[in-house]
Amino acid sequence: MKGRPAPARVVLIEGKLLPESLDEAMIEAVVHGFYDEIRADELLGPVFNAAIAEQDWPHHLAKMCDFWSATLLRTSRYEGRPLPPHLAIPGLGEAHFRRWLTLFRSTVRRLCPPEVAELFMDRAMRIAHSFRLAIAFHRSEDSLSVRPIHEDSL
Repeated sequence: MKGRPAPARVVLIEGKLLPESLDEAMIEAVVHGFYDEIRADELLGPVFNAAIAEQDWPHHLAKMCDFWSATLLRTSRYEGRPLPPHLAIPGLGEAHFRRWLTLFRSTVRRLCPPEVAELFMDRAMRIAHSFRLAIAFHRSEDSLSVRPIHEDSL
């Protein structure tokens, strides 16, 4: 049966067309570059290196590439629940999330065009806030006192 070709897939994020420059290769560069920074960081390195065994890093990086692909490119590659492992980390607090966001911002600004860096940061800021709220709730802390971290405060 002949007919019209299937239309090209159009991805909209909050009503805006996804920048053409954002692709799997850029996501992989961001994920690998970011976690290189994390693993060497004085505050976050010990947390991540204690939670992820050396031989498990390739699997973790692949999973994070899948996560960001699903988040930004709307693929269905990620299957998982990112929150539970974070709930299990004792002492994880605002300072850790601030450092995570600072390193992430540095990475995306270094590797991505501004409009793509903005997309990554928007998602990262939302993820950080939702995780902080969930952690407070999990610890029976006052989640109403958890305020969003604003990028201009990093």
